[in-house]
Amino acid sequence: MMNRLHGLSRVAIERLAATLAPLTSRLMPADAPASKRSPESTMRPSRSFRMVVEGVELHWSEKGSGTPLILLHGLADSHHSWRVVTALLAKRYHVYSLDLAGCGLSARPDMHYCLDHQARLTAAWLDRLGLQQVDVLGHSYGGGVALWLLLYRASTVRRLALVAPGGLGVEVSPLLRLAALFGKLEGAGELLMAPATRLLVLLCGQGLSAHDQHCICRVNSSPGTARAFARTVRDVIDWRGQRRHILHRIREVTELPAIGLFWGEDDRVIPLHHGQALCAALENCSLWQLPGAGHFLHWQAPRALAHALLEYLDTPAVERSRIRRWNGTRYRRAPA
Repeated sequence: MMNRLHGLSRVAIERLAATLAPLTSRLMPADAPASKRSPESTMRPSRSFRMVVEGVELHWSEKGSGTPLILLHGLADSHHSWRVVTALLAKRYHVYSLDLAGCGLSARPDMHYCLDHQARLTAAWLDRLGLQQVDVLGHSYGGGVALWLLLYRASTVRRLALVAPGGLGVEVSPLLRLAALFGKLEGAGELLMAPATRLLVLLCGQGLSAHDQHCICRVNSSPGTARAFARTVRDVIDWRGQRRHILHRIREVTELPAIGLFWGEDDRVIPLHHGQALCAALENCSLWQLPGAGHFLHWQAPRALAHALLEYLDTPAVERSRIRRWNGTRYRRAPA
């Protein structure tokens, strides 16, 4: 019976992929000439690096100088879609944009892709680079990795900037719950990954240049991407919602860094009230709300997000966050 359901599900995915592929291909804009790209994307390019860390080849880019700022992207994303934000942050920070294992230009080995392993890989990568004091910026799943990193390198992290992070509550988009249910169909997922990425970029990536849209779609068409995505989602989400919650283990962290949260007011993937709840549970935890933006702030409002991040990161002598009782929340609205 289960084999039959598995076969029917695979057929359904194959038909859906066949339907989406020509539609999204026609709708994707042609790559824009350099003269029509955003000013930030035509600035001096980032430097690109690769290193094998614990048997996995990781790719990252570096841009700027100053205090090290580590950027951890979200599910099925990469450093490509952060280029506008990175260019603005790199005016004052040395930005290290890591492609997590299974994403971007990093390798896609046949491994489990659990949250704990991603955090350990990130910690080992920091050690190999000799970075002992850093700020960390994480979006969505990357925010969850950043929070989990505190279990291993809390003393290394000066400040956390979390953009709609995962791991703070149960609620999550029904589409991601569905992806978790179909996570075992990794082979069929390879057929769906490219058209699904194109559809997501079309719906949410209006703020991206055509060049960056094509970069995202191209890397997500690489072999092994769907397998990595499926295993990543399966580890952190099931049919009920998110299943990895840092608050369950936060007392294992001897000393929290300063924490700033950044959320789109129209987020339909991870609800805003997760951030409000964390601010209520911690002292010295602030929340910036970006009006008119959803979950993909770096796609939809990159300059507003960068300005809010710089306001937080540039504030001198921010005190570390501390656990407290439920005592209310501080809100800040970022400029439109």
